[in-house]
Amino acid sequence: MRKLATAVVAAGLFFGGMGVAVADSEHKLVLTDPGVTFAGTYQWQSTSKIPSGLHVKGELRDDDDADGHNVYLRSRVESYRWARFTGTQKRNVKVDKVFADGAVLKTKEVRLQVCRDRGSLRPDNCSPERLFSRR
Repeated sequence: MRKLATAVVAAGLFFGGMGVAVADSEHKLVLTDPGVTFAGTYQWQSTSKIPSGLHVKGELRDDDDADGHNVYLRSRVESYRWARFTGTQKRNVKVDKVFADGAVLKTKEVRLQVCRDRGSLRPDNCSPERLFSRR
């Protein structure tokens, strides 16, 4: 009887762990707008990791070398201000960043966009804002 109970508990933990592994798996992410692209993956980190947030890995690319404009990845965590991860003109930049709210253990909402910085006189071109929500 004891062996049966142990087997049932072990099977429950195994299959429960499989569900957690699937929930935390990486997903493809592509953000694009004329002149700029971000291609990579994203994954919500477990709440046992500090900081617990949206882990984004990939490459920020300047797709139009001749335009003379810089590119950047824009992020907004929860209700904080927008932050920039600036790229480099005519180059691809590797991004490996965790977007998290330092005031809480579990970040629930992150917004991302890619933009092309067109200077002070013209507005920047930005992709549609993408919302990532943790359930």
